[in-house]
Amino acid sequence: MAACRMKETINDHQPVLLAETLENLAIQPEGIYVDATFGRGGHARAILSQLGAQGRLLALDKDPDAVAYAKTHFDHDKRFTIHHGSFAELETVLRQLQWYGKVQGILFDLGVSSPQLDEAERGFSFMRSGQLDMRMDNSRGVDAAAWIASVTEKELADVLWEQGEERFSRRIAKAIVMARQEKPITTTDQLAKIISGAIPAWEKGKHPATRSFQAIRIAVNNELEDLKQGLAQSVGALQVKGRLLVISFHSLEDRIVKQFMRGPSQAELVPAKLPVKFIHFQPEFKQLGRAIKPSLQEMSRNPRARSAILRVGEKLV
Repeated sequence: MAACRMKETINDHQPVLLAETLENLAIQPEGIYVDATFGRGGHARAILSQLGAQGRLLALDKDPDAVAYAKTHFDHDKRFTIHHGSFAELETVLRQLQWYGKVQGILFDLGVSSPQLDEAERGFSFMRSGQLDMRMDNSRGVDAAAWIASVTEKELADVLWEQGEERFSRRIAKAIVMARQEKPITTTDQLAKIISGAIPAWEKGKHPATRSFQAIRIAVNNELEDLKQGLAQSVGALQVKGRLLVISFHSLEDRIVKQFMRGPSQAELVPAKLPVKFIHFQPEFKQLGRAIKPSLQEMSRNPRARSAILRVGEKLV
């Protein structure tokens, strides 16, 4: 039965902003591309469909299940390479392949994949009862249950506030610490119940545990720091005129991406009171156009797309 559910989840997976992604990657048939967040290969499959015989696609993913899926379904394609690891390792992997500085396009599709949310045993969703894991790479590191058991109340409150933007962070942190003194917090429904009981006012249309689960997941997986490293490495990985595309799903990610795409301002580049022209400080990278959001049709087809934002940048020099 579990296998059947897994099969349905994979087949039902819909890559977000697919048409917009392909348009903005401006794929060259013989080019080198990177899908930094493979998931179940929705974007990768579409990219490969536009590559010629000499084109190449490198995919990365932290999740062992995603890597296993790639090896089963994509290994026959000699244009495709999969790496088990974070996009914070992008430069290392590309240098090993001798592709660093030669890439035409890189795609980051951030956040949790649909299969991860749909598998209760992964512990990402408060909507399903499962072990409190939340690791994108469940073959290593500390899971959410162990993290919650060891974190201090202040550290927990800070994470909920900074990485979940949860206004009741201190109330929730206190409730979690009190609850863990009575018995270990080991399941998703157990944690969701504690959080729900600690919040005095629930947002309409949003589960009270949404922000806290997001914050804990981000902390357990070191997501924001990995994102900053991956973005920084992508500039050197691209050739001139190469494109960087990032799909984000919440304001914390999008803020990091937006600031990175915009780069330092003219005022920051040119020291005050010096007779130096801005042209002497040509930036390496620029954002192309405005943020792209899903159409109403896509959001009706795929509700998980509703918070997606795509930003596109291009390497200049």
